[in-house]
Amino acid sequence: MNVSPPPQPRQSGGWTTGLALLSLALSGLLWLNGLVDSLQRPSVGNALELRQLELTALAAPALPASLRSSLAGEQPLDALRRALRKQLDDSPVPPAPQLQLQLALLERQAGESEEATQRLQELGQQVPPSQRPLLEALLLPARGQDAQRTAVETEGLLEGWEASPLSRQLVCQALGGPPDDCADRPAQRAAVGRLLGTAVAPVLLLVLGTALLLRQLWLRWRGKAPAPSPLAGPPLNLAQATLLIAGGFVVLGELVMPLLLAPLLQGVLSPLAAQPALQQGLLVMGLYLGLMAVPLVLLWSQLRPHGSAPAGGWLQWHWLPLGSALRRAVAQVLMVLPVVALVGWLLERLVGDPGGSNPLLELVLTSANPLALLCFAVTAVVLAPLFEETLFRGVLLPVLAQRWGGVAAVTISALVFGIAHLSLGELPPLFVLGLGLGWLRLQSGRLGASVLMHSLWNGLTFANLLLLAG
Repeated sequence: MNVSPPPQPRQSGGWTTGLALLSLALSGLLWLNGLVDSLQRPSVGNALELRQLELTALAAPALPASLRSSLAGEQPLDALRRALRKQLDDSPVPPAPQLQLQLALLERQAGESEEATQRLQELGQQVPPSQRPLLEALLLPARGQDAQRTAVETEGLLEGWEASPLSRQLVCQALGGPPDDCADRPAQRAAVGRLLGTAVAPVLLLVLGTALLLRQLWLRWRGKAPAPSPLAGPPLNLAQATLLIAGGFVVLGELVMPLLLAPLLQGVLSPLAAQPALQQGLLVMGLYLGLMAVPLVLLWSQLRPHGSAPAGGWLQWHWLPLGSALRRAVAQVLMVLPVVALVGWLLERLVGDPGGSNPLLELVLTSANPLALLCFAVTAVVLAPLFEETLFRGVLLPVLAQRWGGVAAVTISALVFGIAHLSLGELPPLFVLGLGLGWLRLQSGRLGASVLMHSLWNGLTFANLLLLAG
């Protein structure tokens, strides 16, 4: 590794080192508390599994017969029923009425009439009066209605229920409608496209990524891999970098700024109370902008005494040529994908689902407001990659590389990056992602490539959530 020596920084005073140590101690306590608390947060993994199984069951009738078993399995409705029952039985909190209704409908279709009847009766005691007519109709003996009347009745009874297309189809059949007339053909065809995006496309990307990764390892073993580019960074010492991340990012950005900004933003956004999803989206984006502000201002103040930046910039953005940066980013995303998938699979097999998913994932999965989704997308795909790469790969990695070398710098910056997301369950996959981002920064000498890779990764996650949300 060729690390270009930065301009000699001024000697940091004792107050800088003292503040850095104090900030490090405070951030350590905050991060430890956040990681422990993450174990109490629900995981979005269960919701994603149910969405995937429901999407598969909805798409199955519209799939070509030759592909149906390989893409949807032999009994997709039974697979959904088993997973839904397991999750509802294991849930420490009362499940949503929509999920209980769907399970009762699946149980009835599977011939488990007693279980379905008991579940519908219990559900009738939990829901408000406006939702009870549907349950009462489902508990009546089957009636020989014509399909048209049943369909009309179904639409009226479903008012007040946030029923998915599959649940609406099951309700129609349970009320006596013929399966062909109850099927929502447009929804089934749309589900096929979404199923290809959530089940087939990831497999193809994993295969391609594995091939690229093996090729890269082969080239390195043969000694034919390209040499890393010169690495340069801001003229900061370890104490200043610690103060920036522990003090500016963690203590001020993650702790103080939300306490100051949240009441102000909630007051400004109070006129949007009738649109809670949009209100939440704007609040998330506003709080993240506030989180970014303090460490970026602190970084500017640390660099200002050093005068003009060198030709390549303090952080080596090097966006141009954009095409080569994008190609590097895409290739690195593909190579990291199978490793992250393997780590996630091993984690699930060894410890199960530890919970603690990023709350933003649940917001994206459950929101139907386009403007709210736009706010979430801007935060996840634009703001987060720019800000996090500036701190972890733009500042921390080069400062650590000057002291301990490139491999240690990539490893430590990846660990800090993973811990900063305050999710113990997501820490191992995030650490692997951080290794990929740091390795790209080290090999390319371009922070812009790491930002693009981070943005692509978050974009793929966001797109997958949108496909599952429908």
